[in-house]
Amino acid sequence: MMMKRPIFAAAAAGAVALSLAACGNSTTPAASGGSASGSASADSSTMPTVKMMVGGIDKQIYLPYQLAQQLGYYEKYGVKMELSTEQQGGVGAEEAMASGQVDMAGAWYIHTVDFQAKGKKVTNLIQLSGAPGERIMCSPNANVHSGADLKGKTVGVTDLGSGTDELTQFIASKAGLSKNDYHTIAVGAGATAIAAIQRGSADCVMTTQPTVGALESKNLAVPAIDLASADGAKAALGSTLPSAGLLAQTDWVNSHQDEAQKVVDALVDTMHWISTHSAQEIADKLPPAFVQNSTISKDDYVKALDQDKGQFLPDGIMPAGGPKTVFDEEKTIGVDTSKVNIADTFDQKYALAALKLEGYTATTTPAGTDG
Repeated sequence: MMMKRPIFAAAAAGAVALSLAACGNSTTPAASGGSASGSASADSSTMPTVKMMVGGIDKQIYLPYQLAQQLGYYEKYGVKMELSTEQQGGVGAEEAMASGQVDMAGAWYIHTVDFQAKGKKVTNLIQLSGAPGERIMCSPNANVHSGADLKGKTVGVTDLGSGTDELTQFIASKAGLSKNDYHTIAVGAGATAIAAIQRGSADCVMTTQPTVGALESKNLAVPAIDLASADGAKAALGSTLPSAGLLAQTDWVNSHQDEAQKVVDALVDTMHWISTHSAQEIADKLPPAFVQNSTISKDDYVKALDQDKGQFLPDGIMPAGGPKTVFDEEKTIGVDTSKVNIADTFDQKYALAALKLEGYTATTTPAGTDG
């Protein structure tokens, strides 16, 4: 099953409306070529249009895709971007991309391995994070402090077979547990994940910001296992775990080289902007509904982003060792990767070209063909 990371329903409808039409209805300045440093490379009416679906557009782990729109960077580099978001219970972003409903997916790099293991050629064009941005949040009474402590516990994941489900399996395996040693239930994210902890149907949930901050502010759960930063991933798994990336069918990329490069140009510039601005400045640029809603205040959102900002890579480069860790995860959960070549799952040339164009220096040690 392809991995889905649905978002909580309370923000989903607003996210779609805000993300389309360059967020023209948001109180945040609408994305346009002139809203960023520099003007659009061409009249927007002549620009090619690219459609991207994001696996939860209002999640902090996926904020670069929308931020690029808010900054006007897509049009700055000559492409009109139509953003949409994956809906709970609907088609996953990566599935929408693979079926041709959209051109690109803002989703986890691991999907390229899943698709290629099934004979579908999908490529990761830029790496936005070196960690999943996830935490296993547990009730204080659960007394969970490591993967080994999950034994006998009920763990909530976004959906069965989802990325959070498979990542939980990987963490448990690293601690010597099998999937039969703990129980997994689907709890979604946001309000539904919070409710699962609140009513006691789950001892723990694997989730991201802003749900993490909401659980902490309500004193319902505490962080047990931290995968929200590259350092946290290294501590839990022994290496970075590249997660959020830009995925597209290889055939589409080959026939749309110019569009692919322009989108990567915009995202590399966005990653540099993130690395040189504060959490408050980032939050101020995002649509209001993303940073303040029924589950979290803007102050808590900023605090959470300041804490987890280290997950984002400043240059879009796939980090050394990361792909190998992802392949290890796939093997652990039973995916046959014997016919998948690591070098075919990501392509650094687009990010490297963007860095050269924009005059930035790569600071991430790049992965080689062996991961």
